[in-house]
Amino acid sequence: MAILSIPSQNHSISDANEIRTFLNERGVYFDQWEAAVEFSEDADQDTILKAYEHVLNPYMNKNGYLVADVININAQTPNYEAVRAKFLSEHTHTEDEVRFFVDGQGHFWFNLEDGKTPVFNVLLQAGDLISVPANTKHWFDAGEHNPFVKTIRIFIDQSGWVPHYTGSKVEQAFL
Repeated sequence: MAILSIPSQNHSISDANEIRTFLNERGVYFDQWEAAVEFSEDADQDTILKAYEHVLNPYMNKNGYLVADVININAQTPNYEAVRAKFLSEHTHTEDEVRFFVDGQGHFWFNLEDGKTPVFNVLLQAGDLISVPANTKHWFDAGEHNPFVKTIRIFIDQSGWVPHYTGSKVEQAFL
């Protein structure tokens, strides 16, 4: 179950339809798929992708995506502090950042700078799908302690996933 929060307004939304509307109005795609498959901690990428190919393949074909992989972050992730720091810095990508959460959770933060939307975040959990449009300022937090997230990343070309850091440090106000 996703939760959208706007810290500066002390406001949160937990209704999936309201979250979808809020995000879609700002160009961010949000959906929920069934994430009923339970994986062992050491489940490999092929096992996870195979389990969800029935929803991945139609979505990828419809939207022109060519590649999918799996990110698995947990308390045993080597150099987690460095990995977390990389995701925590505000950045953009040259293509959409699409993630389907198959297990665990994490926060996507957004700084749209559209003059009407304050910085906000969405806590995404198993079953949540998000597509952050290319060139959208954002950052991601899997959590400081006991991180746990398994997501399928979907993209056109892996080079589009290279982060372009803004250097704004706006995220520092929310850590």
